[in-house]
Amino acid sequence: MNRTRRGYLGAVAGVGLGAAAGCLGGGSGGGTSDCDIGDEPAVSSLPAPTLGPDDAAVTVAAFEDFACPHCATYSLNVFPDIRAEYIETGVVRYEYHDFPLPVDERWSWQAASAARGVQDEVDDSTFFEYAHALFENQDSYSPRVITDLANDVGAPGCAIQADALNETYRPVIEADRQRAVDRGAQGTPAIYVEGRSVSPSYDAIAGAIEAER
Repeated sequence: MNRTRRGYLGAVAGVGLGAAAGCLGGGSGGGTSDCDIGDEPAVSSLPAPTLGPDDAAVTVAAFEDFACPHCATYSLNVFPDIRAEYIETGVVRYEYHDFPLPVDERWSWQAASAARGVQDEVDDSTFFEYAHALFENQDSYSPRVITDLANDVGAPGCAIQADALNETYRPVIEADRQRAVDRGAQGTPAIYVEGRSVSPSYDAIAGAIEAER
């Protein structure tokens, strides 16, 4: 049963950084668990979560770190406009990829693993809903926040907390991280339109999309 949204918001107030800037690395975070968490096997294969038609004219790939404040700025303030203008109209196939720099030695990995757990348990659309909620609450990460936000989107909260604490999807996330490195990405968010790196601003992304249509 879903829990009531707890109002873990407030992170956005600390996220007002220019979308064109990027994250380059950082520290660690804490928190305690309120679920009965056991060990579980790692998952080594899971496709990138996507939105939009597979046969869309343009593919946009975003590489992000869930602990990066610049990624929160992009995901909360830029991505919704890209989604409304280009994804929901069928022009763009949008791929999300993990790129833990890591900004935070714990949550860059564990929040990403929780989000991939939501994808695996539910579907890609719910992954994006959960990712949005994570970025809204970026300054408040804890096992309880991870769990309650998962419940809010209809995913099994304690199972998602287990995915986070066990870093169940770390092999998947590490593979994504290597893809970013192979592309030459040095910070987050790293946005690619048809394989070409563009600034994480609406105007830059929209201009690149229009050039490829």
